[in-house]
Amino acid sequence: MKTNSNTYTIIYSVIIVVIVAFLLAFVSQALKAKQDANVALDVKKQILYSLNIRGLGDSEAEAKYGEVVKSEENVGEQKLYTAEIDGKPIYVCSVKGMGLWGPVYGFISISEDKNTVYGAYFNHDSETAGLGAEIKDSQAWQEKFQGKKIFKEGSDDIALGVAKKIENPESEVDCVTGATLTSNGVSLMLKDGLKPFMEIIKNK
Repeated sequence: MKTNSNTYTIIYSVIIVVIVAFLLAFVSQALKAKQDANVALDVKKQILYSLNIRGLGDSEAEAKYGEVVKSEENVGEQKLYTAEIDGKPIYVCSVKGMGLWGPVYGFISISEDKNTVYGAYFNHDSETAGLGAEIKDSQAWQEKFQGKKIFKEGSDDIALGVAKKIENPESEVDCVTGATLTSNGVSLMLKDGLKPFMEIIKNK
């Protein structure tokens, strides 16, 4: 076959594409177990962050998670984790919502009184760096949730949220500066996302 013919070029290109595709598939399959383990470890770290446990290396985080998290159960598509810290139960709820550019999600831990936030951690897929991304990057902002009340007084309505203008300081956190829509997404995520968990938690 002539090496400068169109047929040769097409056949050569097809062979190269097939070989590269095969190699990529092989590498992906070979690394899948490690990738899955890394994803699972990242989730465990996020849960620990919501329990105010930070700054641990991978092996330390794995051990600490095994020490404090006692059980997990499915609540719809989300999960409820029961942890124990200083002999007291802490309930960790996974929540999901939508920010400005894509999904936002995180974990809210609830103290043994079943009405007070113990800690919080938020994450995102594509929020703007320095603005909406602060829900993940700012530990100081996440720490503002600690001690906030979940319910309106004398009511089963979820009061915990994020607001541009604070009207209920017991339950509301200031929105992220310059990221009103992302903050609104976090607030809606909390109000809607926590509902399925609270009846289960109340009965524990």
